[in-house]
Amino acid sequence: MHQRILTITLVVGLGLALAVLAAAGTSVRLPNNHQGYAPVQPVAYSHRLHAGELGIDCKFCHTPAAHGKHAGIPSGDICMKCHKYVTCSFDVLQAELQLADKESRKPNLVISDDLKRLYEYLKIDNPQQPLTDRSAGVPWIKVHNLPDYVVFDHRAHVAAGVSCQKCHGPVESMERVRQAETLSMGWCVNCHRDAARHGINGHSTEASINCSTCHY
Repeated sequence: MHQRILTITLVVGLGLALAVLAAAGTSVRLPNNHQGYAPVQPVAYSHRLHAGELGIDCKFCHTPAAHGKHAGIPSGDICMKCHKYVTCSFDVLQAELQLADKESRKPNLVISDDLKRLYEYLKIDNPQQPLTDRSAGVPWIKVHNLPDYVVFDHRAHVAAGVSCQKCHGPVESMERVRQAETLSMGWCVNCHRDAARHGINGHSTEASINCSTCHY
C-alpha cells in the first residue's frame, strides 16, 4: 500500500515538473545564461534608429572597442557631438519650422522628452551649454556581463574582423538592446573552432581554444 502511494506521488510530481518546464519554455536556462536580458535604460536610446536607420558605426560611440579590452559605455561628450544640435525628431522640427514661418517668428527650440532627460543627467540646461561637471553622466545599465574569471578582449576580435553582430546580434534592429547569444563557454569555444577551420571573412586566423586564452 505504502509502495503504491509512493509510486503515485512520484508520478504526479514528475508530471507536474514536466508541466512547469513545458510552460516555462525558453525561460528555462542554465546558470549565468542571461540570453534575452534587456533592461530598461534611464534614457530610451534606440539602436534601431542610430545604428540602423542612420547607419552610425558602432565604433563611433564605442570607440575603445578597437583599441582596448572593453567596448566602453559612451560618455556625454560622445552624445553631445550630435545632440548639441539635434534636439528632437526631424518631423517635429519640420512642424515647428513651418509653424514659425506661418506665424512670422523665429522657430522655438524644441527638445524631446528623452533628450531633456539626457541633458538633465549631463547637468546642462540647454544643448549649447558646455559640459563642465565631469562627474555627470547617464547611469546606463550594462547588458552583457561576463563572469569575473573570464577575460574578453574586444581589441583582438575587432582586429580579426569579427563583426559586432557576431556576439551582440542584430543590434541595428533593436529598439532596446538585449543579450542575443548565451555567451557561454561552449558558444565561445565553438566560435573559435569554426574560425580556426574556416577563417573570418575569407582570411585565415588562429583562434585558440587553450584555457589560458580566456582564463588568465
